[in-house]
Amino acid sequence: MSNSTLPRIAVVGFAHSTNDPASTGTTNGVEMLIPCFQKLYADLGISRTDIDFWCSGSSDYLAGRAFSFISAIDAIGAVPPINESHVEMDGAWALYEAWVKIATGEVDVALAYGFGKASAGDSDRTLAMQTDPYTVAPLWPDARSLAGLQARAGLDSGAWTEADMAAVAARTTGASVEELLAADYVADPLRAHDIAPYADAGAAVVLASEARARELVANPAWVTGWDHRIDTPNFGARDLTRSPSTELAANTAFGDRSRDVDVAEIHAAYTHQELIVARELGLGARTRINPSGGALTGNALFSVGLQRIGYAAHEILAGNARTAVAHATSGPLLQQNMVVTLAGGEN
Repeated sequence: MSNSTLPRIAVVGFAHSTNDPASTGTTNGVEMLIPCFQKLYADLGISRTDIDFWCSGSSDYLAGRAFSFISAIDAIGAVPPINESHVEMDGAWALYEAWVKIATGEVDVALAYGFGKASAGDSDRTLAMQTDPYTVAPLWPDARSLAGLQARAGLDSGAWTEADMAAVAARTTGASVEELLAADYVADPLRAHDIAPYADAGAAVVLASEARARELVANPAWVTGWDHRIDTPNFGARDLTRSPSTELAANTAFGDRSRDVDVAEIHAAYTHQELIVARELGLGARTRINPSGGALTGNALFSVGLQRIGYAAHEILAGNARTAVAHATSGPLLQQNMVVTLAGGEN
């Protein structure tokens, strides 16, 4: 929804652990999250009790245990009691709930966090559980094979080329397009550089109402629009080279504002998916896409989308950008998509 009819709310803080290929910590995320929380307290000059609402995003399937998010609350502390909620989604969706909580006037400061330990199992296989439970999941399709089918559909239709895909990776790796195209396929037509490596990580973002945001930081990253939409999980019922839900979410989040933003942080675990999302967002030519490196530097399951919002907001908080858009996705092949627009100054 457009933020024009809602109270002004801003991102005021962002912290994340390193995107590690594998970590020695437990699957409950406590070891990842405590340093994130401590950094936010220090950066904002607040304490645990200044947070009016907490919301987390994680997955019991990834953790391999039921109600894994309950154990993660150890990173917050049990006393005094907290106002807390959870979503079985990427932390970006937890942040949306926190945004709504502030918009209702119930709280002034909220912290959303996401965490996941992808190295605890075979994440390509685990993600098969997101597919249709009757027609697809019983086949146990691995995530990169499904992405390969999507990439092939785009290549065959002329929506993009392998060089276009390599150009996305080149921005992150520093290698030339020619060097990347010389590499072997790992899931035809995907090469290793087309696939984001899984990572273990946690991340946290703090939102605040207008009055509190102005007290906490000099240049809040104001939320100007926020929406998320869902496409059918039936692969045969949608054009995999497009993302209607991203387009709809962007139309609502941007409203009548310019899409020629300074920064766009796109959640794309595969190079061709960045091409799809960038097209649906309708970005301007000057927009810097994924200055953080994006998901291609580490597909930290259940915090990577939250990181995109955090990084986009950080560009504004640090004075490097005036306008930004962040995108998060969930489900197989861009099934669910969220778009958040942000602005600094008095926008």
